[in-house]
Amino acid sequence: MDFLAKIGIFVAVALVLNYIVNLIFRFASRKTKAIHLRFSKGVVNLTIDIIIIYSLAQQFDITKDISKVLLQSGSLIVAIATFAAQQALANVISGITISASKPYNVDEKIRVIQGGTVIAEGIVKDVTIRHTVIYQFNGESCIVPNSVMDSSVIINTNFTENIGNYVEIEISFDSDIEKAISIMRRICVEHELTLNTEKNSVTASAYTANGVIVKTIVWTLNLDDSFRACSDIRIALVKEFKGNGIEIPYQTVTVHT
Repeated sequence: MDFLAKIGIFVAVALVLNYIVNLIFRFASRKTKAIHLRFSKGVVNLTIDIIIIYSLAQQFDITKDISKVLLQSGSLIVAIATFAAQQALANVISGITISASKPYNVDEKIRVIQGGTVIAEGIVKDVTIRHTVIYQFNGESCIVPNSVMDSSVIINTNFTENIGNYVEIEISFDSDIEKAISIMRRICVEHELTLNTEKNSVTASAYTANGVIVKTIVWTLNLDDSFRACSDIRIALVKEFKGNGIEIPYQTVTVHT
C-alpha cells in the first residue's frame, strides 16, 4: 500500500507541476507569440518528468540500486542513447537554434522551401521539442521536424510591411491595349483592400501565340488581403473586358467532318 501511495504522490506532483508550467506559459503567450516560449515549455515539462521519475526511483531499494548503476555507467549510456537517437537529438538542437534565432513566430504565415520545392506553406500553430506544426491553407496540418526547418529556406511574409502580388491577363492582338491597361489600373486603384495608386504601372509584359499579356502588381497590407483582392480583381477584369469589347483569347479546336 505504501508502494502505491508513493507512486500516486509523485504522479500527482508531476501533474500539478506540469499544469502550473502550462498555465504560466499560456499566460505569457497571450502577450507574445514568440516560438521560444512554446519550445521552452516543452523543455521544462520534460525536465520535470525526468526529475520526478528519478526521485521516485530513489524511494525504493530495487530501483535505487538500478539508478546508481545507471549513473555510474552514465557516459556509456549517453553514448549509446546519442547514437540511437541521433535524429531526435538533431531535432532538439535545431529547435534550440530556431528558438534563439526566431525566423518565425506562432500565428505567422511562412513558406518552407527545401531544394527548390515548397514542402509546407501556412500559419505556424505550435513549436515543440521535436517539430513545428504548420496549419496549411487547405485545412491540413503539416508537422515538420525542427531539423528540416533549420536546414530549409523560410520565407516569412510577416517580415515585410506590404505584400505585392502579380496579376496578369491575356488579351487578343485585336483588342485595344491602352484601354485594357486603363481598365486594369482603375480596378486595382478602386478596390478597397489595395494600396495601388494611379502611379502603379500596368504593362504589356509579353507576347504569346494568342495575344498580349497585360500585367501589374497588386499591393495590400497583408497576405490575407492579397488573396481576396487578387481574386476580386481577376473576376472584375473578366467582366469589364467582356463589357468593353476586349477579347480574352482561349484555345479552340475545330473538327472537320
